[in-house]
This record gives sequence, structure tokens and C-alpha cells, in this order.
Amino acid sequence: MSIHPDHRHDLGTTPADHPSAEPTGDDTLDLRVDDLVALLTGGRRGTVPDTVPGTDLGTDLGTDAGTDRSAGPHPDTAVDSRLDGDLLDSVASWAPADTRFGSFRLVPVRPGRDLPLLTRWMNDPAVAAFWELAGPETVTADHVRAQHEGDGRSVPCLGVLDSTPMSYFEIYRADLDPLARAYPARPHDTGIHLLLGGVADRGRGVGTALLRAVADLVLDHRPRCTRVVAEPDIRNTPSVSAFLSAGFRYAAEIDLPDKRAALMIRDRALRHVL
Repeated sequence: MSIHPDHRHDLGTTPADHPSAEPTGDDTLDLRVDDLVALLTGGRRGTVPDTVPGTDLGTDLGTDAGTDRSAGPHPDTAVDSRLDGDLLDSVASWAPADTRFGSFRLVPVRPGRDLPLLTRWMNDPAVAAFWELAGPETVTADHVRAQHEGDGRSVPCLGVLDSTPMSYFEIYRADLDPLARAYPARPHDTGIHLLLGGVADRGRGVGTALLRAVADLVLDHRPRCTRVVAEPDIRNTPSVSAFLSAGFRYAAEIDLPDKRAALMIRDRALRHVL
């Protein structure tokens, strides 16, 4: 399963069982003053270190107990701090979630540690078909760097299942994203992009379980968010099906710059029903 974040796909055909639907005008984009201030004053949070020492993820997910802090913050800590502004309510601090496949948590990407793994995933043909980030490590590095150097509206994360990194997520403010031009966004709408790294994790319900878990994490930790949204390519039938099984509803088909997408929404009000 892969869901591309940059809307750069060829247009697909419209499935017969999903007729096109126009979003209603009931929702409006009404940014809060504090969001506008955060965007205007947050600015660039600096660049991501290019040479963070490689570490073992299994032992690097806890605290930095025993680290000498006399010389200033650890570079990785600095990266995490840039990823945890008010725009997304400190993703790195979100508690783990229990799934039927094990304990799952989101861990913000640290380039010096994670780029080789992410690059390998991006070069998987099934992933590359939708993410379009195949190529050398610099391609993935540029994609991640754009988020790290941004204003905090998108946080790239490893999805870690029982201490094993096995997926990649981007948690983003859909209402502050270009996506908001294509549908009637509401303040604090939060978006999800996902890819499953390992072939063994595809086609057996893992994606559905993780989508539900991450949507629940968003709703648990972002009290002002009333909806979690996604926009998989309409041609990516397995992804659309996984979202439906995870409690999202099919809202409409929307035209994005380089793909026709299925707008999927999971409503806070219906989270315990669907």
C-alpha cells in the first residue's frame, strides 16, 4: 500500500461503484488566529543536520538518559523539536497504540538514521508507482528535508511495530495544505500519507489496522481536529479499500494537479460507529 503526498499521478478512470461526487459547501476554511500567528512567526526552524551518527532504532526510541548535555542539545533532539510545533500538537510525544498486530507508534524521521531505509522503500516498484520518489538517496533526502525545513505543517514519521520500523507516515495539516483548495476544508483537518515498507506486511490487513490506529492517535492527541482525511489515487484500489475498512468514508472524487483522488474522511463523531 502506498499513498503519495505530492499529488503527482496520472489521472485514473472513475470506478463504476464510486460515482463522482461534488463536495458540498457546508464546510469553510476558517483559520484560527493562533494558527495564522504560528505560520507567520514560526518561520524556518533551521536545517536538518546532514551527518547525524547512525543509531540502532530499536535502542534509540527511548530517552537519552546518560547523554552528556553540557555541549548543548543532541542533534537528533534538535530535529525532533523542529517537528513538534503547535501546528500538529507534538507528534513525537504521542503514546503508542495497540493493534492486533502489536504495539505501534509514530517516530519522527531522523535523516542520519533513517534515509537508507526510506530510500530502499521508495525504490520498491509498488511504492514508486505512486510516490514517484525512486532514485538515489538524495531524492528521498530532498523530500524529507522540505518537511523538516518547513513551518511544521507536515511531520514525516517511521511507523514502528513492536520496535521494528515497517512503514512511513506523513501527518500533515490538510487545512493548511494545497489539498484544501480541492475540497471544503475545516480548521485543523489532519491528513495522512502512508506506505508499507515490507512486502510481507501488504495484503493481510496491516495497512487497515495502522490507518485506524493512526487516525485514533490523531483524534486522541489533537482535540481541535474533527476529521482525519486522506487522498489516495483513485486507481490505488487496495489503499481505498483499506481506508474504508479503517472507518473512513468515501466523500468525493477530487482533481489534484497530477491525479484524480478519492477523498476519504474519518469523522470524530463517527469514530466509534465505523
